[in-house]
Amino acid sequence: MDPNEIIIRPVITEASLESVDSHNRLTFYVNRRANKNTIRWAVETLYEVVVEKVNTLILPDGRKKAFVRLAPEYSAAEVATNLGIF
Repeated sequence: MDPNEIIIRPVITEASLESVDSHNRLTFYVNRRANKNTIRWAVETLYEVVVEKVNTLILPDGRKKAFVRLAPEYSAAEVATNLGIF
């Protein structure tokens, strides 16, 4: 799979923007068939960062959300700024 097929778009809510600052975490809507390893690979490939942990959640409407915590030496705020969401 192409990394752009795995990562659909970033989640832009007040809670997700707060977690960028407080937890160094980015939130994305991802392909429903993507697992944690492919999500980790896609984020590391697209944004040139190191991912520490990935948590996923399937929403009641069928979409899949991924919470991606970056390694301490990388800034989620900087990646969010480059994406244009911060």
